[in-house]
Amino acid sequence: MQRVMIYGGSGSGKSTLARDIGKITGLPVVHIDPMYFRAGWVQRPNSETTKLILAAVATQQWVFDGNHHSTFPERIARADTVIFLDFPTWLRLWRVISRTLRYRGKTRPDMAPGCPERFDAEFIFKWVAGYYWRSHKRDLDIYTNLPRDKTRHRLKSARQVRIFLKALSSK
Repeated sequence: MQRVMIYGGSGSGKSTLARDIGKITGLPVVHIDPMYFRAGWVQRPNSETTKLILAAVATQQWVFDGNHHSTFPERIARADTVIFLDFPTWLRLWRVISRTLRYRGKTRPDMAPGCPERFDAEFIFKWVAGYYWRSHKRDLDIYTNLPRDKTRHRLKSARQVRIFLKALSSK
């Protein structure tokens, strides 16, 4: 395991899992959110985000959390392991709301500097609650059609994540 791609709906635990895998394996962790935003929640142009993602993907080792589907072909091509976090909407909503309350006014460790956590109704309804209608089928199709040479994991519960991490720790 040298290059791990983690994707799934907002609030599924991509960043947390990436940090945990990084701690266990010693692989560098790459969070996508700082590639989307500059300080003050200023969104980078899509071309700049893509350029940052592709530069990170070109390195030898990584645990890369995040979506940005336009770069999936390049990330999948370089990844040896792909993890799809396929959690139910109610749990992802709970996690995003909990995260918002826990970090409110502070910047999360996986976020761009100068982007303090805040309640964002559009994000919650469009990206978290709307994930199953907007992106789930595409994400599942991506997982189902991964090249055969990729190690793949579709984790659907916190219990499955714990089992995965325990198995990884024992290697």
